Amino acid sequence: MYSRQIGTAAIVPSITTVIGMDKLDLSGWAGYMAAKALSEDQRLAQSLGDQRQLRSLVRDAANASEAYRDSAAARGDRVHNYAEQRALQALDAEHYLPAALAELEANNELGFARHFDKWWQDYAVEPIAAEATVWNESVGYAGTIDLVAKIGGRTCLIDYKTKTTDREGFVKRPDDKVIMQLAAACKAEEQVVDAEQGTWKAWEYGTDTMLLAVALGESGTRTFLAPPAALPDYWSKFYALRRNWEASFKIAQSRASLAEITPPTQ
Repeated sequence: MYSRQIGTAAIVPSITTVIGMDKLDLSGWAGYMAAKALSEDQRLAQSLGDQRQLRSLVRDAANASEAYRDSAAARGDRVHNYAEQRALQALDAEHYLPAALAELEANNELGFARHFDKWWQDYAVEPIAAEATVWNESVGYAGTIDLVAKIGGRTCLIDYKTKTTDREGFVKRPDDKVIMQLAAACKAEEQVVDAEQGTWKAWEYGTDTMLLAVALGESGTRTFLAPPAALPDYWSKFYALRRNWEASFKIAQSRASLAEITPPTQ
């Protein structure tokens, strides 16, 4: 949820919260991660005859998908922070690039920084704004765009996705849901100027803009263009999900539930 000013009530959902209404069934993946964790546990062989220890291993394995998710999220935060600091440095703004780099090094993740820097150089990125918070009052949502930049003379809205590497050594492609995320960002109406004061300005980058998803990995990067022809359909889906979110929110707030009744009196 986002508010208009720091310290005031949050009143609209984030872009990612709205997209999260389109839930995926991850039960198969969670089961695979649990089985994989159990099969790779060095304690498995010695615990086969000990039911108490085996149950402990099963409990640990059952949490494998959550542990992986949390680890991936933390890694994504570190990589995004490095990318943000890199942009702030290029904008001659206050930045903490050395600290962000040191954090990646502490987690053996310098490959992300190395390949991100190469992407930045190869695409001759000219940053306009990093971590730009935007707002759409008409529909009712807000979000943060990783980077607004000029590339090849075109204004681009860019979303970074931290990805692992596949068996062939290629960085995995982002989920196509990022098109919906970028379409919603493009439809923003305002951009924050000062979050402390709650001041905003008109959003200037909603037209003639390229929407890019950049997959950042330890083995390289891949850049994807959101196809302009598909944006109206992705926007329509986002709009429907926003209505779904609002209905679900109101139901949760009302705490309405089935009311048991008795047979009619004779």
